[in-house]
Amino acid sequence: MELIREGDRVLFLTEKGKRYLVEVVRGKRFHTSEGYIDLEQLIGERFGCKIRSNTGSIWTVFKPTILDEVLHFTRLTQIVYPKDLGYIILIGNVRCGLRVVEAGTGSGALTTILASCVAPEGKVYSYDIEEKYLENARKNLEKLGLIKYVELKHGNIEEGVDEREVDLFILDLPEPWKAVSTAYEALKDSGIFISISPTIEQVVETVEELRLKGFGDVSTVEILLREMRVKKGMTRPVHLMHAHTCYITSARKTVKTDMK
Repeated sequence: MELIREGDRVLFLTEKGKRYLVEVVRGKRFHTSEGYIDLEQLIGERFGCKIRSNTGSIWTVFKPTILDEVLHFTRLTQIVYPKDLGYIILIGNVRCGLRVVEAGTGSGALTTILASCVAPEGKVYSYDIEEKYLENARKNLEKLGLIKYVELKHGNIEEGVDEREVDLFILDLPEPWKAVSTAYEALKDSGIFISISPTIEQVVETVEELRLKGFGDVSTVEILLREMRVKKGMTRPVHLMHAHTCYITSARKTVKTDMK
């Protein structure tokens, strides 16, 4: 069994359903509206254990997943939502050893998920025009030990990239259609293109450009997520729904040759 050690990060799930990501440090006390916990109490306990705050509130102590970490990132920009992340990883065929170019680093949520999937043999090349976003993403990646699988690059993706023969090219930009040519040049034959856009007008421009520049298997989806409130005799959907967050457009690079 794995025991909690000093320096470990833990996820508290409180009695009222609040979630907190905390580093275990001796002599430090963690305060919430449901009371406080002396963190050194956790040292030597098992992940999944329960602990009582000074007010009697019972908390469960979990080992954080990478999604828990991403959702607690310091954010300077909006992040890609979990319901969209899973589809992007699947449709992008993301796995160990892939080389991925990403444009629009932002807070680094998607960068982090990509890095965790391509490690230890792959690499993510992440571009942004804002140095403050790159620095914030660097801190988030370093915290999880993933920075060695990512190269953060300051530059305008529309002007081209250094990489060639990459497996996947992902855009999270206001005008993704302006970088379609860059993507085509960087991708290997049959390589995958993905664009994340909040409005349908962006999608139309991007899809038209993809078709013009020589991409095939073009597809756009919107993913909706409805959580259920499960209680015997009273099960129903929750009132608030994670509906529209973005449209995800994907395509594959085709080769411009004479047909046989």
